[in-house]
Amino acid sequence: MKVLKVDNQSIAIYFNQQEIVVETVAQLQKDMSTFGIEITFSGNMHSVYNELHSQLVNAIHQIGISGTKIYSILYRIDISEKEIAQATADNPHYNQVEVLAHQMILRELKKVLTRRAIAGKM
Repeated sequence: MKVLKVDNQSIAIYFNQQEIVVETVAQLQKDMSTFGIEITFSGNMHSVYNELHSQLVNAIHQIGISGTKIYSILYRIDISEKEIAQATADNPHYNQVEVLAHQMILRELKKVLTRRAIAGKM
């Protein structure tokens, strides 16, 4: 199995592939719905990242950055403190909420790519 690199540079490459976008949105919707958070996607491939990021930022603001719910979400999606710290350093133009939203999208994309790689679809 080929090791896939998913970072700030490669996210745009993967988000130009409709099947990957649809699977990533579905994974994000599944994980967030567990916490009563609805994520929608208009189908516009050109704005998918911004659309998801904006919704996640709004959701995080609503639930709060320091409550148990945000920690449960991060645990469910499987985002470590180390990854958050690295993302904060890599994205100095983002505030803490924006970093969390970015990491949620990135991690869900990694889940999709891993499943596809294991299935031989990459």
